[in-house]
Amino acid sequence: MAQSPDGTGTAPVRITKSSTSVTSGLGVTQKLVGAAIAFGNVLRGTFGPNGLDKMLYKTNGEAAVTNDGAKIVAELMVKHPAAKAFVSLAESQENACGDGVTGCIILASELMSEAGRLLERGLHPLILVKGYQMALSTTIDEIEARSVSAKNLLTDVARTALVGRSTESALDHLADLISQAVTTIPDSDYERVRMAKEGKGTPSTSRLINGLVLEKRLALERMPRKLEECQIAVLSCPLELESSVVSSEIEINTPEQYEAFIDAEQKQIDSITDKAINSGAKAIFSAEGIDQRILHSLADAGVFALGGIEKPMAEDIAKACGAMLCDHLDDISSSLGTIESLLHQRLEGAEGVRERLIIEVGPSAGIVTILVGGTDGVAAEETIRGLYDSLRSTCLAKEDDSVILGGGSLHMAASLKVREKAESCSGRERLSMEAFSRALEAIPAALAINTGTDRIDALLELRSMHRAGVSDAGINQSGAPGVIEGAWLPTYTLEHSISAACESACGLLRVDQVISARGD
Repeated sequence: MAQSPDGTGTAPVRITKSSTSVTSGLGVTQKLVGAAIAFGNVLRGTFGPNGLDKMLYKTNGEAAVTNDGAKIVAELMVKHPAAKAFVSLAESQENACGDGVTGCIILASELMSEAGRLLERGLHPLILVKGYQMALSTTIDEIEARSVSAKNLLTDVARTALVGRSTESALDHLADLISQAVTTIPDSDYERVRMAKEGKGTPSTSRLINGLVLEKRLALERMPRKLEECQIAVLSCPLELESSVVSSEIEINTPEQYEAFIDAEQKQIDSITDKAINSGAKAIFSAEGIDQRILHSLADAGVFALGGIEKPMAEDIAKACGAMLCDHLDDISSSLGTIESLLHQRLEGAEGVRERLIIEVGPSAGIVTILVGGTDGVAAEETIRGLYDSLRSTCLAKEDDSVILGGGSLHMAASLKVREKAESCSGRERLSMEAFSRALEAIPAALAINTGTDRIDALLELRSMHRAGVSDAGINQSGAPGVIEGAWLPTYTLEHSISAACESACGLLRVDQVISARGD
C-alpha cells in the first residue's frame, strides 16, 4: 500500500497523466529565466548600428541574411513557453511600432535575468513585480520629459531606423526618400506607401514615384506608351457586351437577319466605346474585362486601356489619382481622376521580358511608390525590409509629433532616475527598482559591446557624463560614450518597447508552477 507523506496511509491523488511533469518553486524561476536569457542572447549581437547579421536557413532550403529582430524572431521555431511569450512580445512591438523589436527583447531578457538573482535570494515575486512597476512609472515620466517635437527631424528619424542595415552606402539618399514619402501621403498612413524593385542599379539610384508602379502586361501592342497631363477612369464594371445568364438560341433564316444581328452587336460596341472616349479620360483601367474590339477602337482614339486588373490594384489606382471607382459606365464622366504622366516600359532581365507601368500623379498623390534600386535577391529584400521599418518609424514620429534621442541616452538617464527614486523607498521594492535600473543599462551596454568596446568602461564613463549634466550623452556609432547627434527615435516606439518588456517579464514572474504534458 502506498504511504502518503503525512503517514496516514492514504495514497496521493493524481489528476494528471503519469507522463506530465510539474515544476514548482525555484525550479520554475530557473527554467523561465534560463529561456529568457537564451532568447535575448540570440538577438543581442544584432543590436545597434554595428550589429552583425544572422543567416537563417529554413527547412525548405531557403536562406536569408538579416539583422532585423522581427524577421529573426518570426523564423525561429520555439517550444519553450517562456520563449513563446517572447515571440508574442516581439510580434506586439512589431505590430504597434514596426521597429524596436531587438531592444525590447534584450530589455525583457535582462529584466528576467535580474529577477532570477533576486528570487534566488528569497525576494517574493509580487514584491519584485511591484518594484518593477514603480520603476516603469519613473521611466515613462523621464521619457515624456525628454521628448521633443518631430518637426524638422523626420529625415533624422528615417536615417536612424536605417543605420546598421545593408544600405549604409545610400543612407542619406534613402532617408530623404522616406521623409519625402511621409510628407506627401495624407494622414501619415504608411499603408499608402508602396515598395517596388527596380531590378537594376544600386540602392543609391532608388527614386520616389508620386503614384504607382504596376507590373502588368498590355493586352494590345498598339496601346499608347506615353501620356502626359490627362484624366483617368478606374472602372469596376466591364467594357464588353453583357452575356445572358440564361442559355438561349436565336434562329436566323436569311443573310439579312444575320447582318442585322451583327450590326446590332456592333452598335452596342460602338455605344460603349463612344461613352468611354467622350468621357474625356485618356487612360482607362478596369477590374473587369475589356472587349478586344473596344480595345482596338480605344487605341485608335489614343486612349490607353487595361482590363482584368485585380480589384485591390484598381482601388489603389483610384486612391492614388483621386478618382472614384466607377461601377457603371454611365457615371464615368463624374468619377475621373488626374495624372501627370503614364509611361509603359519593357525591361529585359534574367527571367525574361517584364512590362511595367509608371503612373505619376504629382504632389497631390494619394499613394506613392519607392522604386528600390538593386538586383533581385536577398540583398534587395533586406533593403526593402529596412525601408519599411524606417517608414513605420517616420510615420509614427510625424503622427505623434514626438521624438526622443537614441543611442542609449534615455536608458542611462532613466536608470539614474530610477536609482534616485529607489533611494527614497524603504521597502524591499527598492531591490527590484535597482534591478530595473541595471536592466535599463543593458541597452547602452549592448551598443558598446557590439563595437568591441569594454562594457564596464563604457557604462562608467556614460554614467559619469549624465551625472555631470550632459543629458544628451549616449553610445555613438563608434561605440564610445559621447554626445548623440542626429539619432532620433519615435517616442512611442521607445515607450511601448520598455512598457511591453516590463509587462512580459512581470507576467512570467507571476508564474509559480510549470505543468508540462510532454514531461520535459
